Amino acid sequence: MSFEQIIAQRERKTIYRDGDAAVKVFENDFSKSDILNEALNTARIEETNLNIPSIRAINMVDGKWAIFSDFIEGKTLAQLMKEEPEKFDDYLELFVELQLIVHEQRAPLLNSLRIKMARKIDETDLNATIRYELHTRLESMPRHNKVCHGDFNPSNIIIRDDGTPFIIDWSHASKGNAAADAAITYLLFKLAGEDDTAEKYIKLYCRKSDTARQYVDTWLPIVAAAQSVKGKPEERELLLKWTDVVDYS
Repeated sequence: MSFEQIIAQRERKTIYRDGDAAVKVFENDFSKSDILNEALNTARIEETNLNIPSIRAINMVDGKWAIFSDFIEGKTLAQLMKEEPEKFDDYLELFVELQLIVHEQRAPLLNSLRIKMARKIDETDLNATIRYELHTRLESMPRHNKVCHGDFNPSNIIIRDDGTPFIIDWSHASKGNAAADAAITYLLFKLAGEDDTAEKYIKLYCRKSDTARQYVDTWLPIVAAAQSVKGKPEERELLLKWTDVVDYS
C-alpha cells in the first residue's frame, strides 16, 4: 500500500488520498455486506441533487476491502468551526440548512429507517418491557420517506476551496422521518460532550424546519437504543439513560 497520505483514521478503517481519489480501507474484520451496503447507499445518494463524492470503484487493497471515491479538496465544517470560532453561529446555520436540503431529497431504494430502528431495538440487551415500549413508540411515529443521513455531524461536511459544501460518509443513510435524523445529530453532539452546541443545534433545526421540539424528543429513546448497539463502550451508559420512554412521554 503506497498512497500519498492519510486523510483520516476511524474505528477499523483508514482513509487515504491517492491523487484525485480518496480510498477508504476497511479492516479485515469489517463485514463485507456493510462495506457493499455503504457503497450502494452512496450510489443511490449520487442520484439525488446533493453534492457528494462519487464512487469510483470497490476493490481489494493488500487483502482488505476498499472503496475508491472522488477526493474533495477543502476543510471539514468541524475544522472551520474550531479555527474560526467567531463564525461558529454562521457555520452552525449552514450545517442546519444543509441537513434540511438532505431531508428534501428522495431516494426510494434506500433501506427503511423504521425497519432499521426496529432491528436495532431487538439487538439491544434492554429488558423486554423497555423493548416493547420502544417498538410501540416507533410504530406510532408518522411514516415519511425523506433521505436521512444517519450520522450528520460537522466532520462529515467538507467545504471545498471554492465554498461548495460536500456531504460525505453515507454508510448509515436510510429513508424515513427527518425528526429521527435530527434526534441522532442532537445525540452525537451530546456524546461528544458539546452540550451547548447540541441545544443551539436543536433549537435552530426546529425553528428552520418548523418542527416542534417535543416531536424530535419523542425520537430520542428510539435512536439512543439504536445507537447503543454500535456505540462505543464508553458511550453506552449515557445512551442507555436516553432509552427511558417515560421521560420523553
